Amino acid sequence: MKRQELIGLLCLLLTALIWGFAFVSQVQGMDSMTPLFFNATRFTLGAVSLVPLLLWRRARHVAADERPQQSSPAARLLANPAVVGAICGVFLFTASTLQQYGILYGRSAGRAGFITALYIVMVPLLAFVFLHRRVHLMTIAAVVVAVVGFYFLCVTDGFGSLTLADLLLLFTAVLFAAHILVIDTLGSQIDALMLSFGQFVTTAALSWIGSLIEGSVDWAGAMQSWEAVLYAGIGSVGIAYTLQVVGQQWVPPTQASLVMSLESFFSVVGGALLLGEVMTPRGYLGCALIFAGTMLAQLPANPLSALRRPGEPR
Repeated sequence: MKRQELIGLLCLLLTALIWGFAFVSQVQGMDSMTPLFFNATRFTLGAVSLVPLLLWRRARHVAADERPQQSSPAARLLANPAVVGAICGVFLFTASTLQQYGILYGRSAGRAGFITALYIVMVPLLAFVFLHRRVHLMTIAAVVVAVVGFYFLCVTDGFGSLTLADLLLLFTAVLFAAHILVIDTLGSQIDALMLSFGQFVTTAALSWIGSLIEGSVDWAGAMQSWEAVLYAGIGSVGIAYTLQVVGQQWVPPTQASLVMSLESFFSVVGGALLLGEVMTPRGYLGCALIFAGTMLAQLPANPLSALRRPGEPR
């Protein structure tokens, strides 16, 4: 393994660790803040934390790749970073708000981490339904395994045992999957850093508007949870995003996504170490199956082809 690839893997592993432990801060933030106000402060800090990167890149005259000008007005509009950032920000705002309400009602970092991780197996399903992309046998297997895992984790005594928090987090996973597809569809022509900044600003602005409407702006509460806000904002957004960008420069996409999937595992570790969370054996089995499903979802359609040597018959 090359030295750069090893550094990249370590960066991505640290990214997964930061994101996993961020679920702990999201639980802690609900002790004194509402979901909308927590996200308002969190994404504001996240957007601000990207400003030094943007200024540094500007000082080094590192510009986005030159793209050919689109002819139609609609195409030019969708090539505008501000427009695409706003669209992606609406999806991110909706998903993160529902996730935070799910965490508020469920109060479990590990459970939230694994249910949210279902977005990985939902991406190819939504792509099949809305974008007419092919679904491979490996994807179907991943969905089946993940669904069984969700059943073991959440359906403990019939479907009546499903909680509001579980349903909110499940719908959150759908929205995060949609968010990824929107970025994949519209963001290919947009600089990644500018796109992230735009969607963070949009999410923060919508969260502030929601907080003002519901009257939940509480600076005393924010001071009580300042550590959680700082970690969720600067740590999981600013620092983790930077590490992800660095890591993905040197690590192939499939390996990168597999490493970052460890986020759900770290959410359970963080919940156990910092919040004293303990699941039943059935719950841990469900988490393991969901994790296995997310792993399968990121394997190529024919995993054995990656093991063949060049020139070998298929």
